[in-house]
Amino acid sequence: MNRLFRRFAVLVTLSISVAAVIAYFAMSWLFGDPQESIARRQAAGQIFLLEQYVDQAPADEWLGRLNKVREVSDVRFDLLPLTAARQLLPASTHAAFERGEVVIDVRHKAFLRRVDLMGERYIGSNEEAIHAQDLPIDVGLALKMEAVRYLIVALVVLVPIAAWSRTHWRSLQKLAQMADAFGQGQLSARVHLPASEAIHPLAECFNHMAERIERLLDAQSSLLHSVSHEIRTPIARLEFALELLRDAAQSPALEDRIAAMEGDLHELNQLVSELLGMIRMGDQPLKRERFDLAETLRSVADSLPHAAPALDVLVADNVDSYRGDRRLLLRAVCNLMRNAQKYAATRVALSAARRLDGVRIVVEDDGPGIPEAEREKIFDPFYRLDRSRDRSTGGFGLGLSIARKAIELHGGTIAVDSSPMGGARFTIRLPTD
Repeated sequence: MNRLFRRFAVLVTLSISVAAVIAYFAMSWLFGDPQESIARRQAAGQIFLLEQYVDQAPADEWLGRLNKVREVSDVRFDLLPLTAARQLLPASTHAAFERGEVVIDVRHKAFLRRVDLMGERYIGSNEEAIHAQDLPIDVGLALKMEAVRYLIVALVVLVPIAAWSRTHWRSLQKLAQMADAFGQGQLSARVHLPASEAIHPLAECFNHMAERIERLLDAQSSLLHSVSHEIRTPIARLEFALELLRDAAQSPALEDRIAAMEGDLHELNQLVSELLGMIRMGDQPLKRERFDLAETLRSVADSLPHAAPALDVLVADNVDSYRGDRRLLLRAVCNLMRNAQKYAATRVALSAARRLDGVRIVVEDDGPGIPEAEREKIFDPFYRLDRSRDRSTGGFGLGLSIARKAIELHGGTIAVDSSPMGGARFTIRLPTD
């Protein structure tokens, strides 16, 4: 939000600056160069002296009055041939000069004008021009005054815009904080703004959306929780009935059928347990505590069967303690390890190291790997690759989903790509605790 406010302030300032430049060139095009107008006003006394005192002299006295002006004025008045005077002027001013007008030379603080057009002042005066130099022209000061004027206008415009924008910025900041809290799982987060705020309708839309999402998630959680618990009752009854049936059964074929049915019931019971665990993970807050992460990872490896495939564990020395929910992290890594063992050909590797941005945990295997098109889908609940849809590999498509949820609750990420070993590589990145 601060970045947005700064960008808006810079945009307004640039707009005012561009507007000032456009105004300057527009005035120059419509009414002439403002610098020339300023210089003409500053040299108005010398121009007035020339036009109202020297030019008003009787015939043959023009030069005399010019000499008197030279004696008392700090301005230098010289007579130049027309050819020399024309060389001092830009081509755009030649027409005005030939008409007998006073042409200002701002750069050299001077002006030129033909003595007269008809030779009435003295013999040859129509072939000469008067060149006034060292005029009291200071366009820089005038331009500074113009800049100050534009600056005052800009401030007068910017102050109310800044006040108006700051009010909106604070409201947007509250809205952003509410959205962040809601995204982090605080479903009861709402933003309350006065009705006079311009973004009040937007805030109300956010609140209504949040309320609807909260109701839907609560209804979903309640439904799954209720259904899972309700399913346990008929499962228990079926298990009891199968035990009674086994006692009464005499046929070996019936015994095999009962065993298969018991396997199905056991699988269904595991599914219900997974669903309940997933629901509780979203309902219960994290129990953050400091624990030995290296020891926890080694305990995960020790809890897995050490038959084929082989298991390699490499935990760096800088992986020591970490503050988080040990139970959830243990379950996430355990799910990844069990998944790797299912598909590995001969070898599974677990490694961990602490870096500047946190802890990185890697689980990889030398199995067939995961197609790139399905690497994001495998984290969806109940999604399973086609080759895993059999009893030999088991699973319900919830293990990876639970692992991702556990890592995201800690503010971390989990990703999958190809391993140098040939199979899949799962990378967990936990933020600095």
